[in-house]
Amino acid sequence: MKNLVIVESPAKAKTIEKFLGKDYHVMSSYGHIRDLAKKEMSIDIANGYTPEYQITDDKKKLISDLQKAVKKSDTVWLASDEDREGEAIAWHLLETLKLDPATTRRIVFNEITKSAILHAIENPRLIDMNLVNAQQARRVLDRIVGYEISPILWSKIKPALSAGRVQSVAVRLIVERENEIRQFVSQGYFRVTAQFTTPDRQSLTAEYIQRPANEADARRVLQQMASAHFHVADVETKPAKRTPAAPFTTSTLQQEASRKLGYSVARTMQVAQQLYEAGYITYMRTDSVNLSEMAIGMAKEVIGQHYGARYVKNRRYQTHTKGAQEAHEAIRPTNLEMSTIGADNAGRRLYELIWKRTIASQMADAELQKTTITIAADNMKEALQCNGEQILFDGFLKVYIESSDDDNEEQSNPSLLPQVAAGAELSLAHAAANQHYTQHPPRYTEASLVKKLEELGIGRPSTYAPTISTILKREYVIKEDRDAQQREVITLQLHNGIIESTKHMEKTGAEKGKLFPTDIGIVVNDFLMKHFENIMDYNFTATVEKDFDDIAEGNKDWRSVIDKFYVPFHNNITTTQQTSKRSSGSRL
Repeated sequence: MKNLVIVESPAKAKTIEKFLGKDYHVMSSYGHIRDLAKKEMSIDIANGYTPEYQITDDKKKLISDLQKAVKKSDTVWLASDEDREGEAIAWHLLETLKLDPATTRRIVFNEITKSAILHAIENPRLIDMNLVNAQQARRVLDRIVGYEISPILWSKIKPALSAGRVQSVAVRLIVERENEIRQFVSQGYFRVTAQFTTPDRQSLTAEYIQRPANEADARRVLQQMASAHFHVADVETKPAKRTPAAPFTTSTLQQEASRKLGYSVARTMQVAQQLYEAGYITYMRTDSVNLSEMAIGMAKEVIGQHYGARYVKNRRYQTHTKGAQEAHEAIRPTNLEMSTIGADNAGRRLYELIWKRTIASQMADAELQKTTITIAADNMKEALQCNGEQILFDGFLKVYIESSDDDNEEQSNPSLLPQVAAGAELSLAHAAANQHYTQHPPRYTEASLVKKLEELGIGRPSTYAPTISTILKREYVIKEDRDAQQREVITLQLHNGIIESTKHMEKTGAEKGKLFPTDIGIVVNDFLMKHFENIMDYNFTATVEKDFDDIAEGNKDWRSVIDKFYVPFHNNITTTQQTSKRSSGSRL
């Protein structure tokens, strides 16, 4: 056996072995082969925060098998993932298997295709210790935070609790949103709409610009309408365009798969990993929206062939994410000519979503015509308005429409309006005032929490799913549906000059797949906010992420970053422990 290739997963090993000839044998490390011990801190703080790694029991036989394979090989190729975690796995393999750097090659690729694998083999490199140290810094800092704060939680609240640099901040976001919701006071108001008949007998529906706060005011508006003469005060028509969204990053894929397919963040990553390892999509942990020139060229060909030259518009997107990390491509199909694949239902649906988003990103803008008609009355100060939208050229909308987190019940899609000229007289056919209530801020879904963490610069593509899994597993947060509540609302109808009032019940406040803090989550959050304000600070957490990025780029020493954090943090731990003892260990 001349060449031994070591990858992270057996599925990936099978795919890669197909592309390499008989001189290559591909084996899997099944992820990390060693880690910090679970029952101890395993960090030598006095000796420069040196991590004390150990081989996990379940990996001992695997390492023995790998060592035997290494002895039979002329060259070892370390082909773990191209991000920091993958680089650390390659380094752990080098150290544990005592590989000779002279006969060891590090190769990376962001898609498992024959051309990408052969290109990687032709362009090996050394292990990038800057990436390894960035991963080590994150691991060490997170272990220190967890192991020094957790015992205080055990003594002050209850055993088996834990704190974490990112997980605790994520819980804070959910607790603060719950507090906002509890403090929110819903206000009632009325939406007044009127249906008119145009001179050529077409129907036109408009809304009164002001929203009366109570029933008496709504009645006054309808009474004014009953005796008013209406005319078209203005017709404004202007061109507009819609631009496609950028190709998927990890977080935007998680958000869209949640909204369109109903997948949890963890489910999305699991399915995406399967697609990547089978060679269908590029690497699924990325915060880049960039597409390779090859992918752009492939998209141009596919769009021209399927939809025509007018639909093609090559675009190069810039990554604007706060603290964007890796120089990867966006998530895209490896072969854009395949609009679907023969995978299981979950894999096929996610693949088709990725295909549509990628293709749409290289398509022409949708061309629209937006119309606003303003209707005035001779006895009313405020006007009525209606908005319409006409698609003149569908462009990218032929393939894909991005969904939204906004579940505002009042949102409606503008429709095509009838032709009407300024000055035209309108006759009132019907008017109504419907009672509504202002809505509290929405609770987070898994996807909207990821979006918020990304906006704050907290976490990175590889950490979103594990963070959410941790806070759910620790039961600081629960994810559940809640039934709608019944609420009485008033509707006022104007018919032939007479206002009729009716009351009916409506359903409101249904929650689907929302994140709620548990009592213990609230108690732990309040305790950490009181005693470890620095750790819980959003800016601090984002700054630490930036430090990790600087380490990855070789601009900072990882031990210095940890030291700068640890000294004040440990002093804070000591102070809190002393305060706990003085308070006689009473439970919260």
